[in-house]
Amino acid sequence: MITRRDFLRLTAGTMTGALGVFPARAAAEPALETTMITLNQIPGICVAPQYVAEELLRSEGFADVRYAKFGTAGLYTALASGEVDLSMAFVAPFITQLDAGAAIVLTGGVHAGCFELFGTEGVRSIRDLKGRTVAIPELGSPHHVFTASMAAHVGLNPVRDIKFVIQPAEKSAQLLQDKKVDALMGFPPVPQELRAKKIGHVIVSSGADRPWSQYFCCIVGANQPFVHKHPVATKRALRAILKAANLCALEPARAARLIADRGYRYEYAFQTMKEIPYGRWRE
Repeated sequence: MITRRDFLRLTAGTMTGALGVFPARAAAEPALETTMITLNQIPGICVAPQYVAEELLRSEGFADVRYAKFGTAGLYTALASGEVDLSMAFVAPFITQLDAGAAIVLTGGVHAGCFELFGTEGVRSIRDLKGRTVAIPELGSPHHVFTASMAAHVGLNPVRDIKFVIQPAEKSAQLLQDKKVDALMGFPPVPQELRAKKIGHVIVSSGADRPWSQYFCCIVGANQPFVHKHPVATKRALRAILKAANLCALEPARAARLIADRGYRYEYAFQTMKEIPYGRWRE
């Protein structure tokens, strides 16, 4: 386990050089309006920067850093209600929430390329999903919204042409192996596990295949009243997460150890750090 002292000592040089953040400049900044912040933890590894950011948040002045566990789909409601102040999450459900008038502000993109569509041998393209069964954890989840968006992009009607079945993420891989479903959308660590177990094959990789590789997958959203009341805290929290994204890109093994300390498998965390372009948030 990496201690807080070790983490800050080891990251100081890396982050100063990568981001151009110098102590004198930080010391001249206005004080935080609040020293408490609540983020969210989900089963996925791709939001790794906000886990790696815990000690960076403390170095920004947040004395009380909390991680709620509202899950993947429940996060959006929690952000709108203020139960979570700020958190990384998948962009597609953010858009549907904003369309519905949710009290959420999008503050910045972090990375592209975390989701992959897997299928059985009979499914070779997105168009092959017509008349097929796709496993998702729930309607409105990132898995559902991303799959529906990709289907619509190639001319399918996701409501009429695809049968979505609700299955827990931990069961979907076995269903795909048993050919009881034709496809599933996977977020880390699911793609890493599927490849390790040789289950299915990749139909679309958002890290490699256009146009999906050109868009942010995970971005930072915040509760609207929190942003209005705490603009300095919002800026500093976003900065900590972006510093952490750079760390994931520059020091993947170290970042993976921090992720493993939260209960994730190290080997899948390390693969995720290597595969996702965490360093491209500036582009």
